[in-house]
Amino acid sequence: QVQLVESGGGLVQAGGSLRLSCAAAGRTFSSYAAGWFRQAPGKEREFVAAVTWSGLSTSYADSVKGRFTISRDNAENTVYLQMNSLKPEDTAVYYCASAPTIARMRSPAYWGQGTEVTVSS
Repeated sequence: QVQLVESGGGLVQAGGSLRLSCAAAGRTFSSYAAGWFRQAPGKEREFVAAVTWSGLSTSYADSVKGRFTISRDNAENTVYLQMNSLKPEDTAVYYCASAPTIARMRSPAYWGQGTEVTVSS
């Protein structure tokens, strides 16, 4: 079983930056695709970004393209989400997730507990 733990959330001003980290435990993680989802207050959880096991291919939601960057360091079993030019609408709890392939990220096999990001105007 893969255990995921997010960190790096906090309070930032609009236009600022934040880097989220997802530390993983479990030998299966490095061979899995990884991704980030978010859930804003009163809204459903939505897809943000994903990366293949190799880190060579990525996918982003239209709302974050050009502002967010997902990456991974398999040697350290860690996935990152660099968030720049943050907007108040980015406020949400961000969750790290893992799936066998990037195509199956629609229904991840593993989830972290989440880290809260609040962007003030």
